[in-house]
Amino acid sequence: MSATAFAAVFVALYVAHSVGDHWVQTSCQSADKGKPGWVGRLAGARHVATLTATKLALLLPVAALLGLNLSVLGLVAGIGVDAVTHWWADRRSTLTWLARVTGKAEFYSLGTAAHPAHPVSAKGGPAAHLGTGAYALDQSFHHLWLLVAALIIATV
Repeated sequence: MSATAFAAVFVALYVAHSVGDHWVQTSCQSADKGKPGWVGRLAGARHVATLTATKLALLLPVAALLGLNLSVLGLVAGIGVDAVTHWWADRRSTLTWLARVTGKAEFYSLGTAAHPAHPVSAKGGPAAHLGTGAYALDQSFHHLWLLVAALIIATV
């Protein structure tokens, strides 16, 4: 049962993460959560609160419909780990630091003007692109912790 529960929990968290990070998060939260001081901390907290609510709003019906026997302790611990790590990474300076100490600083800057091969149009202006290295590292960091959260939720 725990493998089934893990798979269902992970899928629900993964989908909810995408919805919460892209549809539910406000433009203000996105713009402010990386700012220094309380402005950034509070914007990050508001984002994580709505993201966590989105995850619970999707996970709980999935668990009920599939008859998953999840413990309250597992839910609180798993969702808590996910929320704390999401807030930490979204402060931006923290993930920038992690990229630097793991040798990923150049990839982190990919797609931005800071990268030596930043995208430009034929006329030399900024070129449209589908994302940045920072975004890719941000999302993969969140996915790692979604896996950890799903393991905790399914096994505790």
